[in-house]
This record gives sequence, structure tokens and C-alpha cells, in this order.
Amino acid sequence: MNKNIDKDSLNEVISISKKILKIFYLILIVVGAYLLLKIFKELRIFHIILTVLKILTPLFIGIIIAWLLNPFVKWLIKKRVRRGIACLLSYVILIGCIILLIQSIIPLLYKQTIDLVSNFPNIFSDLKAWAENIFANFNTDTINVESIQENLFSRLDIFSNDLATQLPTTIINGATTLISSIGTFLIGLVIGFFLLLSCNNLGSTLLDLLPKKFRKPTHELCSKINQSLRSYVNGALIDAFVVFVVSSIAFALIGLKAPLLFGLFCGLMNVIPYAGPYIGGAPAVIVGFSLSTGIGIAVLIAIIVIQSIEGNVLQTLIISKTTKLNPVTIIIGLLVFGHFFGIVGMLLSTPIIGVCKVIIKYFDDKYDLLNFN
Repeated sequence: MNKNIDKDSLNEVISISKKILKIFYLILIVVGAYLLLKIFKELRIFHIILTVLKILTPLFIGIIIAWLLNPFVKWLIKKRVRRGIACLLSYVILIGCIILLIQSIIPLLYKQTIDLVSNFPNIFSDLKAWAENIFANFNTDTINVESIQENLFSRLDIFSNDLATQLPTTIINGATTLISSIGTFLIGLVIGFFLLLSCNNLGSTLLDLLPKKFRKPTHELCSKINQSLRSYVNGALIDAFVVFVVSSIAFALIGLKAPLLFGLFCGLMNVIPYAGPYIGGAPAVIVGFSLSTGIGIAVLIAIIVIQSIEGNVLQTLIISKTTKLNPVTIIIGLLVFGHFFGIVGMLLSTPIIGVCKVIIKYFDDKYDLLNFN
């Protein structure tokens, strides 16, 4: 009997086994997360959590503001500026930017929104006429699309009537929500200022609550999570802003109604990987085709070109280097979080998965749990 062992074959088998084990672990994590979310939903734990989060919204706003401004404050401190003055200066700049935004963009955005809403009846009529031409081309002896056409038009009429009848209530509710949101944001600004003042002391105080042997690893893990989140948020904001500006300019040149509104929607939805560009571009394309076939095609081409440049240039330079997540993992996360939390869940899925990856990788590097290295 030949007792010589082929080392290459053995190493190949071990390598394949490790890959299979990794896939099994990933599937186990995804299934476990899905089951946990399902149980939370059935027990209405999410409802309780969301209620608590709603109450604590000003605190979270304050934490986010302090977290975003802290690097700038640290830079000022390195320039020998006292922390109190640095915090005050950062807030003056932040409030100045908010006021500039309100004075320059918000009135224009409001006007375009009102114009778009007032033109909804004409848009629906044009959209109906455009759809009739499409259906007329498909309606032959072998293909009967009349039932589909009637069903679509009846839904459009119902939606148009509901929009017209519910518009005053929607405006009142929107104004009430806006006033409430402004109040919440102002409270968050105040909380954020005091958190920013005591940012370093607060971190040290929280670490002091832990046993000594856990302080250093906890600090290392929090630093890695902070770096990963900050890189992602900075990249996503730059990416969304570029898409917003370029889309708004392109839509204005094409002649689309409310170009700033649709450009803003495209920019916000672009934060969602893969699905975001389609969600953001769909309303602009629909309204474009309702105005004319030429405008619709031009808007569609503009979105395709912008997203191609964004996907091949900006995503590669900014987002991909910060998250380093597998596309399959991102898509699964979008499906799971989108199923439970809708658009908000899709917006938060990638950073949450990124944080989970940092935590898992940290413990794997420390204890070699999953043999990722």
C-alpha cells in the first residue's frame, strides 16, 4: 500500500473545505439574522424599539452631529484652538451652511414641487395618451391588451382622484410633520453641541465603566467601527451630492419639470447600492415620457450615462474602497432589510452590514474563529 501522501492534493482539499466552511458560516449568519428579525417582528419588538427610537430621535441627531463635527474640532484643537471655541466655530459654520441651503435651494425646491403638483392632472392626461399609443401598437388579432389597458387606466384614475381629494390633508399633515421635525432637529442641535464639548471625556467615561481587561479591545473595536462608518458616510455623501448636482443640471437642460426635485431624489436614492439608481430614476423617466417621448428618452439616456459614470468611477474610487463588501452580501442585505423596514432599511443595510463585518473580522483576527486569513 502506497503510504506517500500527495501534499498538493491534500492542500487543495483543505483549501476547498475552508471555502465551503466560509460559505456555510455566511449562510448560517444570514439565515440566523432573518429568523431573528422574523421573531422580533412577530413579537412586535420592532414596534417597541421604534417607539423608543422615535422618543430618542433628538439624542440620535445630536450624536450624529457631534460625530460628524468631531474630526473638524480635533483639527482646530491641533491648531491650538480651545475646544469650546472650536465647537462654537464648527457650529457657526454648520448653521451658516444650513441657512445658506434654506435661502438658496429650499425656496426653489418648494416652487418646483408646487408647480409639479399643480401639473399632475396634465401629466396624468399626457401619460394616459402616451400609454394609449403604446397599447395601440401592441393590440393585434393575436394579442388583446384591452383588459390590461383598462386595468391600468382605472388605477391611474383612482390614483389621480385620490391625489386630488387628499392633497389638502397631505399638505396639512406635511406642514405639521415639518414643524415637528424642525423642533426635533433644533433640540438635536443643542444636544449635539454639549456632546461635542464633552466628546473625549464621554468616551473615556464609558470605557471606564468596563473591566480593565476589556477596555483596550473595546477601544480598538470602536475605533475600527468608527473608521469604517466615517469612511462610508463621507463617501456616500460625496457620491450622493455629485449625482444630485449632475442630475439636476441634466434634467434642467433637457426640459424636465422640477429638475431640482428629481435630482435630489436621484441623489438620495443613490445611497442604496444597486437598486437605488432604478428607484431614483424611475419617477423622472415616467414624468419625462408624460411630457413627450423625446424628453422621456433624453431623461432615460441621461440617467444611464450618469449612473454608468457613477458606477464605474465614483463607486470604484469612493464607496467600494470604504465598504469592501461582496456584492452578493450587499444584495442579500438589501432584500432582508428592505423586506422588514422598506426604503429606510435599504438605506441603512450597507453601513450596518459593514459594521457587522468589522466586528466579525476583529474577533476572527483575534481568535481565528472563521479561518478568514
